[in-house]
Amino acid sequence: MSPPGWPARLADGPVAVRPLRVRDGPVWVEVRRRNGDWLAPWEATPPGMTGIRIGWAQRQTLGVYSQMLRGLRRAARTGTALPFATTYGGALVGQITVSTIVRGAFNSGHVGYWVDQGHAGRGITPTALALVVDHCFGPVGLHRLEANVRPENSASRRVLEKLGFREEGMHRRYLAIDGQYRDHVGYALTTEDIPEGLLHRWHATRSVERQQ
Repeated sequence: MSPPGWPARLADGPVAVRPLRVRDGPVWVEVRRRNGDWLAPWEATPPGMTGIRIGWAQRQTLGVYSQMLRGLRRAARTGTALPFATTYGGALVGQITVSTIVRGAFNSGHVGYWVDQGHAGRGITPTALALVVDHCFGPVGLHRLEANVRPENSASRRVLEKLGFREEGMHRRYLAIDGQYRDHVGYALTTEDIPEGLLHRWHATRSVERQQ
């Protein structure tokens, strides 16, 4: 029996999210290798592992992708993760993963994302994230989603702020990045924050931006 809301394919115009596939591997590797300087400063690493940008390409391989995909699929089957590929015009350009899903009274999860630098600034990630949030608060049945971002990651923070995620505070030495535990800013949304749906809010925000 599949967990609530999984698998799922969601779309809004040319932007879509869908489950990651085995055959995505070569494109995933190519995009990740090409985006080393863009992605490496924000990537989680084991404590003590320094210089993540050194040898970045050697860590973006089909073997790494296959191992990651196996782990994410196991988590998806148990209902503790939702691993989505982000696509634009059908081409894989990024990834959104809802992880650490906990049911019961908490009924919450964490969301993380990345996008190809060449596709940044087009509204792809906010649209994809809005699709995923609405799906989590609908068919998946979650109550809260949290995103944690390094204070220096202005691009990622803009995505969350555009969508109206609430800044909840600073988490000191929250996650190991590039060999050290780094501070992160916590953002969150609950179902009560967006009764109209996040995609509806995002469309309204973009409409206002275009008129200015």
